[in-house]
Amino acid sequence: MKVLKKTLLLAAIGSSLFATAASAEQVNLTWQMWTGSEADTKGWQHLADMVTAKYPDIKVTLTTTGWVDYWTRLPVLAASGQLADIVSMQSLRMPNFYSLLEPLNDRIAADKFDVGAFTPSIIGGMSVDKQLYGLPYDVGPWVIYYNQDALEAAGIPLPKPGWTLAEFTDAAKKLTKDGKYGFGITPQNYSVLASAWGDKYVNDSGELDLTNPSAVAAAEKVIGFAAKDKVAPLVPSSADAGTVIQGRFYSGNVAMYVDGPWSIIGMKDKVKFKIGSTTLPRGEGELTAVTAGSGFGIATSSKNKDAAWKAIQVLTSPEALQYLAEQGRALPARTAAQSSWYKVAAKDITNGGEAIDYSLAHSVPYVITNNWAAVENLFNQYFPPAFAGSADAKQTMESIQSLAQQ
Repeated sequence: MKVLKKTLLLAAIGSSLFATAASAEQVNLTWQMWTGSEADTKGWQHLADMVTAKYPDIKVTLTTTGWVDYWTRLPVLAASGQLADIVSMQSLRMPNFYSLLEPLNDRIAADKFDVGAFTPSIIGGMSVDKQLYGLPYDVGPWVIYYNQDALEAAGIPLPKPGWTLAEFTDAAKKLTKDGKYGFGITPQNYSVLASAWGDKYVNDSGELDLTNPSAVAAAEKVIGFAAKDKVAPLVPSSADAGTVIQGRFYSGNVAMYVDGPWSIIGMKDKVKFKIGSTTLPRGEGELTAVTAGSGFGIATSSKNKDAAWKAIQVLTSPEALQYLAEQGRALPARTAAQSSWYKVAAKDITNGGEAIDYSLAHSVPYVITNNWAAVENLFNQYFPPAFAGSADAKQTMESIQSLAQQ
């Protein structure tokens, strides 16, 4: 009888342990992320696998879309109750979408999670009203990437950080020949370049103000690259202009374009020329470069928030950011990991480290409005016709301003 009881007890314990393990294995998280290349997607999958490696009871299923599609689909998914457990979020869009995400301050306090390990500006960028809604993985300024082979063939000295708009425009003109263009401009470059030149498109009250003389002057310069100077190709209103221009840079059709350190991973395997980088061209004064970054939040609709909290800590861990840095995917949001990006990613880019350092040393907050996603959609719609000469800068800015206020 004692033997039987012992056997039954062990069986019960074993059954209980099996049930616990089986239950744990059923924690399946979904994660939605944008991607720009196959290498990019592989990098994110590697991070998803890192979560399971640390927590075998958690599986993360990654779904990806292109950059523009991601932001178009996000509100649709939210409205239909189909948000992933883990939602990727860019700092510039946090004011528009933070209500979809779980506040993290209480979890951070409970776990004594060290947010001081991250670059302060991106912690601010992922916060609204002092509440953090996402853990950041990268931070970085926009810079100019250039085809070094093309510049050297044209006899153009490699641009140094802090170069002027006049120097930039002169280089773009010399590079525009034989069906190729010196510069690839996109509608969303407007605010980045306007900020670099010190032009204001948001008033002191935080309201969109695209019709003030400074904002219109910046639009004239941006539109002029295509409409006046003819140094930039046209982009269709309905397309993802950023992807189009990036592709033309990769193919050698465009010699210079605006992007950030997050795009280096996509360049390495796609170009057949030496890549260099420098700062955005400055206006009459000092360069005022804007920075941004992205991270991961927990959807308020998630039924696995505790597991998602564990997961996003892994996705932004020192090991994960070290991996992203070494792949060239991201200048890490964790300051301690940034040296890896310089040593591995930036070393393949002429003046890559210098461009980032100079830009960060001359950085300013990226000023946006609460409806910035809608504003950028209007940029995508109304700037391309202006690039083609169908509307001037004043008309373009008045149209966008009017529609953005509706």
